[in-house]
Amino acid sequence: MGMWELVVVLIVGLIVLGPERLPVAIRTVARWVKTVKSVANSVKAEVSEELRVHELHNNLKKAEQQGMQDLAPDLKQSVQELQDAAESVRHSYKSTDNNKNKD
Repeated sequence: MGMWELVVVLIVGLIVLGPERLPVAIRTVARWVKTVKSVANSVKAEVSEELRVHELHNNLKKAEQQGMQDLAPDLKQSVQELQDAAESVRHSYKSTDNNKNKD
């Protein structure tokens, strides 16, 4: 929105809402814009993560098809990320099991 468009919107808002209600309306609209931006960023991050997981999954399929031998560097990296994630999950379950056995 250009400078003149913003001035026209403010003048129309001042005429329609009056000087008492205009600041409240501006704050309300600003809150809505902030909320919409937050939701959009959240969706964007979620989609990016899903795409990354999908790429890892495809790379793992390629690696399995090659018999996990003579892998390209990007495939090796994907396989290593998946192995690290699996080890992290196993480690957290072992910790939980050990804590239950102590009780």
